[in-house]
Amino acid sequence: MRYAGWIKKNLFAIVLVAAALVDPLVLRTSFLRHLSIMVLIWATLGTAWNMLVGYAGQVSLGHGLFFGIGAYATTLLFVKIGVPPSVGILAGPILAATVAYLMGLPLFRLSGFYFSIATIASAEIGWILFTNWNWAGGARGMFVPLKGDSLVHLQFTTKVPYYYLALLLFGLSVYAAHRLASSRAGYYFRAIRDEPEAAVSLGINIRKFKAVAYTFSAAITALAGGFYANYVLYIDPDSMMAAKFSTQICLLTVLGGVGDLWGPLIGASVLIPLSETTRVFLSGRGRAVDLLVYGSLIVAFAVFQPKGLVGLTRDVRARARRARAPGTTAITIVEKPPSAPQDTGQGGMI
Repeated sequence: MRYAGWIKKNLFAIVLVAAALVDPLVLRTSFLRHLSIMVLIWATLGTAWNMLVGYAGQVSLGHGLFFGIGAYATTLLFVKIGVPPSVGILAGPILAATVAYLMGLPLFRLSGFYFSIATIASAEIGWILFTNWNWAGGARGMFVPLKGDSLVHLQFTTKVPYYYLALLLFGLSVYAAHRLASSRAGYYFRAIRDEPEAAVSLGINIRKFKAVAYTFSAAITALAGGFYANYVLYIDPDSMMAAKFSTQICLLTVLGGVGDLWGPLIGASVLIPLSETTRVFLSGRGRAVDLLVYGSLIVAFAVFQPKGLVGLTRDVRARARRARAPGTTAITIVEKPPSAPQDTGQGGMI
């Protein structure tokens, strides 16, 4: 009975893991495997961003900087010094965490929109620096040297190993996010997000715990950046640090559900295939139809379902339970008169 209860409680996660493990065996075409890898990479980025925004309530729009730091650190160590990517990929998180901590010292004196604007400015500064840094390839970028099929160099002739490495990376990010959210620091994060004045009155060092969330988030983002650089085998400032990159991390997490552990994966599973397929099949017409479809979906969810797909699923399940329960309508009318304030649903936004 104990194991049956555990299985029932974690049924969604068990099914998800089973489906993920057999995914490359079912999807045999290169394009579909590529989509699966991209979904996992973006879900990892969304999970990292969610640590800062969903838990600590700090909206960063400059996470592309940390992604680029991870990509450049791994590639430069390999190209310039000869450090294999399997080792060099660890340098990105360390460097990004250090940069995030140092940036957080002045940035966390700000709050709200001011903090968000400051993160955008920081990412733009990073983009300008790498664009004009000739030793790192400048605006032309840099290719990752081909070394053949090798786990040491994170290069493979098929996409299946890339998929399982991306799955491992996403699993580590989910585990880190879960541990962080369920720790004492996680409770402090939610207190800071919901009632910062009350958190201060209880003696919580707001700047310290915001810096912790920012550092963890930056490190995981950089780890994904190092892996992505070895997957596409090319880096340049526009593809690694552009503002649209940071924006997409935000959009897919909002679409899936901010503050929910599985929200980034759900958002990435919808947004990334939609983005790729509309770009492939519609962008060739030269009328930006792919961007129109892509943007319309985001606007629709922002207006009609700000809690994201996770919130939509919970609302549907709640309505289904109320419909199955006998006498629900009568109880609802007595306990909640028409004059009671209505939930606008805005609590699901950032």
